[in-house]
Amino acid sequence: MALAAALLIGCASGNRPSQGDSDPFESYNRAMFAFNEAADRAVIKPVAQAYQAVLPDPVIASVGNFFNNLNDVVVLVNDLLQFKLHQAAMDSSRIVFNTTFGVLGLFDVASRAELPKHYEDFGQTLGFWGVGEGPYVVLPLLGPSTVRDTVGLVGDSFVDPLSWGTDSETAQWSLRGLNLINRRTGLLRVERAFAGAEIDPYEFRRSAYLQQRRSLVYDGEPPKPDLDFDDARPAEPTP
Repeated sequence: MALAAALLIGCASGNRPSQGDSDPFESYNRAMFAFNEAADRAVIKPVAQAYQAVLPDPVIASVGNFFNNLNDVVVLVNDLLQFKLHQAAMDSSRIVFNTTFGVLGLFDVASRAELPKHYEDFGQTLGFWGVGEGPYVVLPLLGPSTVRDTVGLVGDSFVDPLSWGTDSETAQWSLRGLNLINRRTGLLRVERAFAGAEIDPYEFRRSAYLQQRRSLVYDGEPPKPDLDFDDARPAEPTP
């Protein structure tokens, strides 16, 4: 899977890691962004607003904790793939604590025990092993991604408890839908904060996503871009 990601990225970007906001598929991406926005306005956002209106905040928080506990399994596997053994020990403890004392993850008792939530996925693992992020791409309904992170989604699906925890496809898709709506509910307040701002929403989300992913891959310390000061010098006057 890592080799496939490297080949895809190499074909699209000359096998060099992108330091800027590489977006050669911008025409497609903007069209898919518009489609996702229309789907959100028509279906997802109204359902999220109704979900927020019906359920009290503690229940919404517990649902989020439940899915975070399932995600910790994905995080643990990627901890091990990146040889982050100390973090893997913490995340395995999180799973045990929240699954038992936290009643199947409905309550985040691990964070109170100084075991914070971590975020690792197969896209980050590929980046850890030197696979470039490749061009930016907007996925249908899933939103911002890159070639590397798209391959990472496939890798994570094999260890995601939502994929193997039940044989019922109805239950799987119901849980995925609930997770989507619960996450969308959490964005309602953030969305209101940016209402009326004179920014290009497509460019803003692209930049925010790429910066966040680079920060995660490098554990908060992404490399600074190389600056060629020789090219910036003014040319010497011709005698």
